[in-house]
Amino acid sequence: MGKDVIIACDFDSAEKTLEFLDKFKGKKPFVKIGMELYYAAGPSIVKAIKDRGHKIFLDLKLHDIPNTVKKAMAVLSHLGVDMCNVHAAGTKRMMSAAIEGLTRPDGTRPLLIAVTQLTSTDEETMHNDLLISEPLDKVVMHYAKNAEEAGLDGVVCSPLEAGKVHSVCGNKFITVTPGIRFAGGDVGDQKRVTTPAMAKELGSDYIVVGRPITAAEDPVAAYEQCIKEFIG
Repeated sequence: MGKDVIIACDFDSAEKTLEFLDKFKGKKPFVKIGMELYYAAGPSIVKAIKDRGHKIFLDLKLHDIPNTVKKAMAVLSHLGVDMCNVHAAGTKRMMSAAIEGLTRPDGTRPLLIAVTQLTSTDEETMHNDLLISEPLDKVVMHYAKNAEEAGLDGVVCSPLEAGKVHSVCGNKFITVTPGIRFAGGDVGDQKRVTTPAMAKELGSDYIVVGRPITAAEDPVAAYEQCIKEFIG
């Protein structure tokens, strides 16, 4: 399994997204469609980006009762995305239901990963707001193990946790890591962050990069810098 850089296209319209992707002449970066864009533009933006030849990570973070998640995943399975996700906090039963719903009649399905703890959450916030008293690292590993046992392909975690996830769940269990910033860059609302080069060292399989690319003066150059640092 090769490493890759996923660009988080967190725009509020299809027009802005396609205009942004137009800059990447001859390149087909892996794209993340999150809540903002999906809720603004609907399933048609998935088709439009797929028709251009991009891989897509549909980042909707489903978290509901198992039956609801199963039915929602059955709908998403027909969009042709390459990866989608749920919240691991939804329990193993919910994650297993998600796999069932996502699997097409021919047995194929997109990759399914689970969010452990958001990279905007630090240990103090987890303890005070969520009343989870265990250490953050222990919670992330427990959620990752639950996801593996439910049959998922990997997790979303901080790059700081990627190596340990592999040690707990094996190297084939993929780690998708947001919280990526260039050295000296603004961390925004992220708490657990690293550079692309450090994410590579720490064992991330995919890095998700938003504002350092989308808000850059030259987004293509910023993307190429990520590729150079992360993949070489």
